[in-house]
Amino acid sequence: METRAAAKRKKESGVVVEKQHPKKRRVVLGELSNLPNLIVPKTQDLSKQKRQCLKNSNIKKLYSLNNTLSSLQIDQQYASHIDEYLRAMETKRRPMVNYMDKVQLVVTTNMREILVDWLVDVAVEYKLLSETLHLSVSYIDRFLSVSPVTKSRLQLLGVSSMLIASKYEEANPPRVEKFCSITDNTYEKKEVVKMETEILQSLNFEMGNPTSITFLKRCLGVASVNKKTPNLKVEFLSFYLAELSLLDYDCIRFLPSIVAASSLFLASFIISPEVHPWTSSLREWSGYKPAELKVCVLTLHDLYFSRKAASSRSVRDKYKQHKFKYVANLPSPPHVPSYYFED
Repeated sequence: METRAAAKRKKESGVVVEKQHPKKRRVVLGELSNLPNLIVPKTQDLSKQKRQCLKNSNIKKLYSLNNTLSSLQIDQQYASHIDEYLRAMETKRRPMVNYMDKVQLVVTTNMREILVDWLVDVAVEYKLLSETLHLSVSYIDRFLSVSPVTKSRLQLLGVSSMLIASKYEEANPPRVEKFCSITDNTYEKKEVVKMETEILQSLNFEMGNPTSITFLKRCLGVASVNKKTPNLKVEFLSFYLAELSLLDYDCIRFLPSIVAASSLFLASFIISPEVHPWTSSLREWSGYKPAELKVCVLTLHDLYFSRKAASSRSVRDKYKQHKFKYVANLPSPPHVPSYYFED
């Protein structure tokens, strides 16, 4: 079944999309109000009660401020440990770099690209997070690294991987029936559930691996430390480039942290070509010198200019929208100067 984005591109109108339920917002305990078990004594002085509420409100504000300061201190205290853990996980839980040659007998790089391009439309259709999309593709590549798949089961692998990723990332993941209907019910519910089991077993139930989005969000935080307002175009363009990397099988050879750093490097260059895109703070935080990012940056630049994956339109159409500042339409110099990669 075509998604709305695909149908719009083909100018067809024969697909009926089920109305989506609004997503449930995660609610922290402190936001819960009007607790039914709260009983106020009838004899309590109302004016005294109001004074106490005002006092409690001031205490809450102070407590909130202290919490914010504490969280900043905790973040600094544990940042190096968190980064060390993520770097270890990205290496441990990465797909085989050459699985197309070593494992797969039927599936090709072009078939994988078509699948990922379609999954981008599915993620848009069901309003899924970027993290869900990236994790889905990660599961697909990790599964293909150990298990040969036939052409008829490749789409089944895709929807089942996105089902698992949705359960892991989303507050209100789509039900399995949704993923069946998006394929025009090519697969029954029991088939999707069975494939879900196979994927989980192949992953050894290790579902929480970092993706390029994980590192990119941390990179963007470092890049915006000394800025009063975030540069949304740089952020959206970085996400766009990282999403383009999902289409290209050759990008599997790059660690997610390298893809993230290269996406920010190239996004900064496209926005401000005259300014060196890699600051000393980004170099220190990421641990990557510009020379170490060169191959990945140039690969992403080829994707940006449609020199690679030119036939895949879903990611490009997605980031041509107003809500993403039309970053897919931004002009870029045809080449990145070589001196930007010098140490």
